[in-house]
Amino acid sequence: MASTVLLSTDMALLLVGVVALYAGAEFLVRAASRLAIGFGIRAAVVGVTVVAFATTAPELAVVLLSGFSYSTNLGLGAIVGSNIANIGLVLGLSALVRPLNVDESVLIRHVPFMFAAAGLLVLLGMDGRIGTFDGVVLLAVLAVFTSYLLYRVRASRPDAIPVEDVDVDDDSSVGVRDAVILLAGLGLLLLGSRWLIQGGQGVLKAYGFGERFIGLTVLAFGTSLPELAASIVSAAKGEAQFSIGNVVGSNIYNILAVIGVLAVLVPVGVPAETLALDFPALVVFTVVVVALMAYGRTVSRADGAVLVVGYLGFFSLLL
Repeated sequence: MASTVLLSTDMALLLVGVVALYAGAEFLVRAASRLAIGFGIRAAVVGVTVVAFATTAPELAVVLLSGFSYSTNLGLGAIVGSNIANIGLVLGLSALVRPLNVDESVLIRHVPFMFAAAGLLVLLGMDGRIGTFDGVVLLAVLAVFTSYLLYRVRASRPDAIPVEDVDVDDDSSVGVRDAVILLAGLGLLLLGSRWLIQGGQGVLKAYGFGERFIGLTVLAFGTSLPELAASIVSAAKGEAQFSIGNVVGSNIYNILAVIGVLAVLVPVGVPAETLALDFPALVVFTVVVVALMAYGRTVSRADGAVLVVGYLGFFSLLL
C-alpha cells in the first residue's frame, strides 16, 4: 500500500513538473523576445546567451548536488546525456514542429564553440579523470566564449533595430515587467525540472533501474526539459533562432560552465562505459547536427526525424 502511494506521488510530480516547465517556457520566451527587441539585440544572440544560460541552471544544480551528495559519475552522465538529448530530442522535435532556419551568425560564431566544447571534454576525459586543471581549462574557454559574445553584441549594436521602430511601450516599466516575467519563467523551469526529476527517479527506482541509467536518462532528460519546452514553444511561435540558439548555447554552457565548475570543486571520474559509449555518441550527434545546420542553412522535418530516431537508438543501447 505504501509503495503504491509513493508511486502515485512520483507520477503526480511528473505531471506537475511538465505543466510547470511549459508555463515557464512560455514566460521565458515571451520576455526574452521583448527584451531582445527593446534593447536592440538579435534574437539569435539572446537565445545563445540569456535563454541558454538560464535553462542550463537545472543542469548546474543537479550536477553539483550529485557530485557532492552522490557521485561525480552521475553528474557527468547527466551532462553528456543532456547534451545528446538537446540535439536528438530538443532540436529534433522542434524541427518536427516547424523547420528551423539557421541564423548565419549562430552557424559561424557559436556552433564552432559547441563543437570545440564537445571535443575538449572528450580529450580531457580520455585519461579517465577530469581534474582541477581540466576544470580551469574549461572555464578559461568559457571566459573566451563569453568575451567574444559581448564583443560581437557591442559591435552589432549600431545595426540593431531601433527601439522607436518597434511596438514597445515608452514606459520604462516595460523592461522591468519583462525582467520579472523572465525570472518567473526561470523559477517555474527550475521547479518543474526538480519535480520531474524527483518523480522520474522514484518511478524508475520502483522498477529496479540503476544509478547510471537514471543519470543518463531521467536526470539528462529531466534537465533538458527546460530546453525542450522553450525550444518547442519558440518553434511553434516561429522564433526558430531561439530554438537553435538555445540548444547551441546550452550545450556550450553545460560542458564549459557546469563540468568546469564541478571539476574545479571535486575531481570527476570518467567510467569505462562513458569512454566506450557516451563520449562517442556525443561526438557523433554533434558532428551530425553541425553537418545538418551547414547544409542548406536549415534543419528540416526530415532532419528532425533523423535526430529523434538517433536519440531513440542511443537510448536503446542503455537498456
